[in-house]
Amino acid sequence: SMALCLGQVFSKDKTFRPRKRFEPGTQRFELYKKAQASLKSGLDLRKVVQLPEGENISDWIAVHVVDFFNRINLIYGTMSEFCTERTCPVMSGGLRYEYRWQDGDEYKKPTKLSALKYMNLLMDWIESLINNEDIFPTRVGVPFPKNFQQVCKKILSRLFRVFVHVYIHHFDSICSMGAEAHINTCYKHYYYFISEFNLIDDSELEPLKEMTQKICN
Repeated sequence: SMALCLGQVFSKDKTFRPRKRFEPGTQRFELYKKAQASLKSGLDLRKVVQLPEGENISDWIAVHVVDFFNRINLIYGTMSEFCTERTCPVMSGGLRYEYRWQDGDEYKKPTKLSALKYMNLLMDWIESLINNEDIFPTRVGVPFPKNFQQVCKKILSRLFRVFVHVYIHHFDSICSMGAEAHINTCYKHYYYFISEFNLIDDSELEPLKEMTQKICN
């Protein structure tokens, strides 16, 4: 049944790929719990994203980047059966926006790929960054690298493209699965967070401008 299928989709254990976990007992785990608690309390999402007093902004950003990765990854996982090489041969957001993949590694130049291939590369790329101790240190007292916010901006702007593709190309599937409210809440949380800390250029946000005005005001 639809409810059962959604229950599996959004259950905490059945994830699309291994998630980065916050180790219990660490300061960042406590911060993660604090963020989760205020989310569940039904507080205004605009307030939920604000940096708690006395907390380090890099820690706060790290916790959210990992959490958004896990949640957006899960959202795409639920859509992936509708997003195939045939339905989405190009990673795009409507006719005006096309995203090409470049990682400086296997793909030295921006390369046109199917949405599915792009998403898989994207999730692997983010996963390798957030599991890299030099970029996302988990040990107490180990400082973040100087370019930490730049890395996070890059991750967040690429995660935004997942929303663009899912909303523009798979909105009917979202609605028929009954997942619209869930995805809208995740998007709102993400949008308020990036806005609060100016983590994405306005030009990147253009493809979902109308939808953002509709659900984030």
